[in-house]
Amino acid sequence: MDYSKLDGLIPAVIQDAESAEVLMVGFMNEQALAETRRTGYATFFSRTRGKLWTKGETSGNRLEVQAILVDCDDDTVLVKVKRLGDGNVCHTGERTCFFRTLT
Repeated sequence: MDYSKLDGLIPAVIQDAESAEVLMVGFMNEQALAETRRTGYATFFSRTRGKLWTKGETSGNRLEVQAILVDCDDDTVLVKVKRLGDGNVCHTGERTCFFRTLT
């Protein structure tokens, strides 16, 4: 992976493996991607807190990894997941982070 373009981070697009719905976008550093691969659950690097976090660690709405695809430039991953818990991914309680239309 090429971590050089965004100060050691790569975008991680999170997609429901069954419905193909885009659920969220997070950022991973090398350690977050390694942890995701090791545990089988989506782990990200928080740019505001400066540390790793695993989706659902407090809400229970974990994201179980089904597949990880890499883009042609090796600088973005598409993570196909199975939603666990109540299935809501957004921190606002919505099913997906993409619930608003640009007006």
